[in-house]
Amino acid sequence: MLNTEKGKWSDDELLTRIQKETFNYFWEGAEPNSGLARERLHMDNVYPTSPMNTVTTGGSGFGLMAILVGIERGFVSREDALNRYLRIIDFLEKADRFHGAWPHWLNGETGKVVPFSKKDTGGDLVETAFLVQGLLTVSEYFKNGNEKEQQLVEKIDTLWKTVEWNWYTKNGQDVLYWHWSPTDGWDMNFPVGGYNECLIMYVLAASSPTYPIKPSVYHKGWAKDGAIVSTEKFYGEDLVLNYYEHDDAPIGPLFWAHYSYLGLNPKGLSDQYADYWKLVQNHAKIHYKYALDNPKNFKGYGDSLWGLTSSYSIKGYAGHRPGHDLGVISPTAALSSFPYTPKESMKMLRNLYKNHDSLIGKYGPYDAFSLQDNWFTPRYLAIDQGPIPVMIENYRTGLLWKLFMQNTDVKNGLHKLGFTIKK
Repeated sequence: MLNTEKGKWSDDELLTRIQKETFNYFWEGAEPNSGLARERLHMDNVYPTSPMNTVTTGGSGFGLMAILVGIERGFVSREDALNRYLRIIDFLEKADRFHGAWPHWLNGETGKVVPFSKKDTGGDLVETAFLVQGLLTVSEYFKNGNEKEQQLVEKIDTLWKTVEWNWYTKNGQDVLYWHWSPTDGWDMNFPVGGYNECLIMYVLAASSPTYPIKPSVYHKGWAKDGAIVSTEKFYGEDLVLNYYEHDDAPIGPLFWAHYSYLGLNPKGLSDQYADYWKLVQNHAKIHYKYALDNPKNFKGYGDSLWGLTSSYSIKGYAGHRPGHDLGVISPTAALSSFPYTPKESMKMLRNLYKNHDSLIGKYGPYDAFSLQDNWFTPRYLAIDQGPIPVMIENYRTGLLWKLFMQNTDVKNGLHKLGFTIKK
């Protein structure tokens, strides 16, 4: 049981507490018909951008993994979790898909696409990759189980094998495209190349036993024929890869170090372009050192208040990072970095729960806050809550990493792309 005396929690008690709270976003807070993760949950019951029945495919992939944490930590029974998974899979089987890829958003009651933006009305291969990462991890967890569990595994295998990854090369180009719509075709025109949060998409596309990409799609499209490599440093740490998108800063928001690595274990993982443990650990270290430096002198920044990523902000949604720092801290940034910066992340966790009660709600820390502007929002986003329990579990036991990395197709895909794994 968790010690109820404020500030007296052990590290393990505090980690279990936040894991349970964030797990519950995906358990108690799930959209009731589909069982999938609501895109957002606003405790003030104000929904200006999307209705409560909107579910997110990528965030649901994170939630699938969070529920595994719930089983292992005793938050939910294996049988109850299995029944939830079966409800989710039954919904995904019937939901809108576009050459095997799910859209970013779905109506949780009907399974029909909910446009993410004007032309984003079809398949979203990146969100699909985040969902499949979760599905394959769940499949590995249950693969040696009873008859009912075997049925779940078979259903997941069918969904996995019907994603047409290579179709998203847009007629055989050496790059993967993010979107395709039945009404607007390739008009969004977003080839995914250069380092960002999308590595898992290329790994899964290469791993597919039915619709795989050629290695050249990875090396030419994603790695830019080697131009993805960086020799620069920031705050004394090697960048390892170029964070292309941001001209005003050499580093990206911290979710880039989380989304692809919920299942894909960066420890000992390397290819001709990067040592991935060094890449993600340095990413977190740079954000920590930036908070210590605090070049804009924002209130509260320091060794127990740090971490910038894309989240809610004072005016809408923003991609917070060094170089685009609005004084807004997003708890998921530091808390999902536990495997990389355990001491620094624990300081952040303790500070939040001991000194900032108003920033904690039913499903863990709220999405974002600013001490500088005396602002916070009592709202949650699935894509920010999901990595917290998963990455904390990877820090504690390596559970999700072990499961995903033992998948035979994934091992084949990594080998095909030239990755090596050192134990």
